[in-house]
Amino acid sequence: MAELSDLELLDALGVEAKAKKKAKLTPKQERIIAGFEEIQRFVEEHGHSPRHGEDKDIFERLYATRLGQIKRQKECIELLCDLDHQGLLANANKIEEPNAEYKTDEELLKELGVEPKDNDITELKHVKTRTEKQAAEDIADRTPCEDFDSFKPLFELAKQELDDGARKSLRYGKDTSIEVGNFFILGGQIVYVAEIGDEFKAPNGEKDARLRAIYSNGTESNILRRSLQRALYKDEAGRRLTDPDMGPLFSGEMDEGDLASGTIYVLRSKLDHPVVNKSRDVIHKIGVTGGDVKSRIGNPKTDPTYLMADVEIVATYELFNINRKKLEALIHKFFSNARLDIQIEDRFGNPVVPREWFLVPLFVIDEVVERVKDGTLGNYKYDIENACLIKI
Repeated sequence: MAELSDLELLDALGVEAKAKKKAKLTPKQERIIAGFEEIQRFVEEHGHSPRHGEDKDIFERLYATRLGQIKRQKECIELLCDLDHQGLLANANKIEEPNAEYKTDEELLKELGVEPKDNDITELKHVKTRTEKQAAEDIADRTPCEDFDSFKPLFELAKQELDDGARKSLRYGKDTSIEVGNFFILGGQIVYVAEIGDEFKAPNGEKDARLRAIYSNGTESNILRRSLQRALYKDEAGRRLTDPDMGPLFSGEMDEGDLASGTIYVLRSKLDHPVVNKSRDVIHKIGVTGGDVKSRIGNPKTDPTYLMADVEIVATYELFNINRKKLEALIHKFFSNARLDIQIEDRFGNPVVPREWFLVPLFVIDEVVERVKDGTLGNYKYDIENACLIKI
């Protein structure tokens, strides 16, 4: 007897055979399947599911985000479960998010902070990573700086140096180093790096460290060094303040071609006044002149700048190739917390408050000159209580 076909057997049993129609996929379903197949190809090639992370290729991050949204949508899971031979959906949530919608690559890229250029996702303007978002949170999460008074003179000095041209404001990016004593501008605030903690290895394998960052508005944070770097780079107005550019101020001897630009002079007053008599040995006038110091002084008894009294020259420092006005402003700003509080009358009886006299011992002035010479003055402040420079 001839063997019956399946259709003939079904007919003999009285079962009407109906051809199984293949469900027609919508454009959206086709896009979901195509996207999932790209993830599968990635897994076959690399041996693991796509992962998030700033150190990952943009495509891997895109696939990881795409897989995440697939696993949160019932529609996607039901459509792809038969295709999932790699078990990528094994731990899917299977809970439909409110108003969930399968997003396009362009939408996912925007979620990742990536702006496609000419519809080419391989050409990226900027990638906003999770770490950068954390950096923004770190910057926003600041606390009041309890000892801000000790840092305030540094901010004032830096601003004065910037105004005078002793410091420059450079776009952050070319030099990404961050060291103790550096000043930056971030989010419209001046940032001072007061401390750098011990280095450690970040999850991506790179070295990092916690900073003590002081902000000009009186707050501080313990932001990560790499987070500050990324925040500065991301901020279009992010700037680095250069160290004071003093040039060869006090070389000790002139090189061929150098021009003598002026002299720092230190004077002591002979005024008979209770305030001066009490601390005469530590009250000094500090100035900078381009000519002869004695000629600059002239007749001090008629000049309120010199307290309307004779003075003696106690120290001079010759300097070369320097902007005298900027240097004088720098020194006066550095000693601003030690400015002498005294009021005298000029020859017409008008009250005058001189601004160039300071309660500073001569040996401290000598040290300040040395710190200007080696370019490290920005790392110090004057401790008026102990009459010494202290490193910040």
